[in-house]
Amino acid sequence: MEHRHSTGESGLPSTGQHAGESGLPSAPAVRLTVVAVLLPLVLATVAGLILLWPSGDLPEVEGAQRSDATILDVRPCAAPPEEDSGEECREADVRIDSGADDGVRVVVPVPFGAGAPDFEPGDRVIVGAVPDAPIESRYELLDYQRQMPLLILVVMFATAVIVLSRWRGLASLASLGLSIAILITFVLPALLDGRPPLAVAIVGASTIMITTLYLSYGFSVRTSVALLGTLFSLTLTGVLGLIFTTVGRFTGLADEASAYLGAVGASIDLHGLLLAGLVIGALGVLDDVTVTQTAAVWELADADPEASRRSLFAAGLRIGRQHVSATVNTLVLAYAGASLPVLLLFAVSGQGPLDTVTNELIAQEVVRALVGGLGIVAAVPLTTLIASLAVRERPRPNRIRGRRARAAAHVSSSRA
Repeated sequence: MEHRHSTGESGLPSTGQHAGESGLPSAPAVRLTVVAVLLPLVLATVAGLILLWPSGDLPEVEGAQRSDATILDVRPCAAPPEEDSGEECREADVRIDSGADDGVRVVVPVPFGAGAPDFEPGDRVIVGAVPDAPIESRYELLDYQRQMPLLILVVMFATAVIVLSRWRGLASLASLGLSIAILITFVLPALLDGRPPLAVAIVGASTIMITTLYLSYGFSVRTSVALLGTLFSLTLTGVLGLIFTTVGRFTGLADEASAYLGAVGASIDLHGLLLAGLVIGALGVLDDVTVTQTAAVWELADADPEASRRSLFAAGLRIGRQHVSATVNTLVLAYAGASLPVLLLFAVSGQGPLDTVTNELIAQEVVRALVGGLGIVAAVPLTTLIASLAVRERPRPNRIRGRRARAAAHVSSSRA
């Protein structure tokens, strides 16, 4: 029997499903099974959001108030510093552009020395203020304003995604915004409120997965399969992270930010915070792997409707091996790049490679990379297996001919 497929804009075969959903349609029993497995996980995520949602006022650290300002002039200090450091002392005329002193002009010291920013007239800057101090000593220069270059970069990124992916790209951008919103409105406040970090990370990651995957790829068995693969792999990642951060006796106090949080927020579990960061960090790579594997199996089934589930699994696994090789390398290099200044610091300290790697500050990045890599390795066969089971096999040609022959015989006998 000859199988005919219509082709869409992409040139890929179409089986009559909605745009972006290639592959053979899943049987009703498969859809019911996927829903039966996925529904309790979704309900558990909703229950987790309700139970872990932060309540009450969150802890805050009192500090200098920040205001926008513009540098009008930079000149040598009117009065030289008491100690001669060999560097030229400078001060700046600054106009305050926001806050209670909007429009006021003040003189502030300019940081100087090795590595100090080179402030110039016309620069838009951020200044810090001590509210109760006299106006002449109230402000200090903190940093440059970076809103405009960041806004330009965001617009360029969004435009490139939409031009390339059209409506799918727009949905992806909406998913990105939703992920950031979940982190800001739930994950961070819940951690500051003293909720268990690992539970917060798992619930937050599950919420991000459920909302963003369906928003980006639509409600379908294919998306649900990718979601199941991500959830199971992320659970494995969390369990492995818990084991090795506990066995390795990580305190979570290695970096300055965590140590500062430990000093100002007694209710924050820093070891759990380390584990939460591991789970959320692995999520972005895991959903990429599971979505790709699911899409590969669906396309393989569409290209060869007579392929068995066994052959689909084997072919998808071969694709996954190539994906794992590239993704694990990317994951390790991403963590190494983020820790590059620290690695340089240890390189000039004269410590040996083993001492450097086993230091908690570096070791926690090693655990993140390797545990995340194990999650990726597990995600490939797991997601490929679920996808190959969820794709419906098309009846064999000889079976189709047999059915037609029996139907024709039945019609002939009825006419006789």
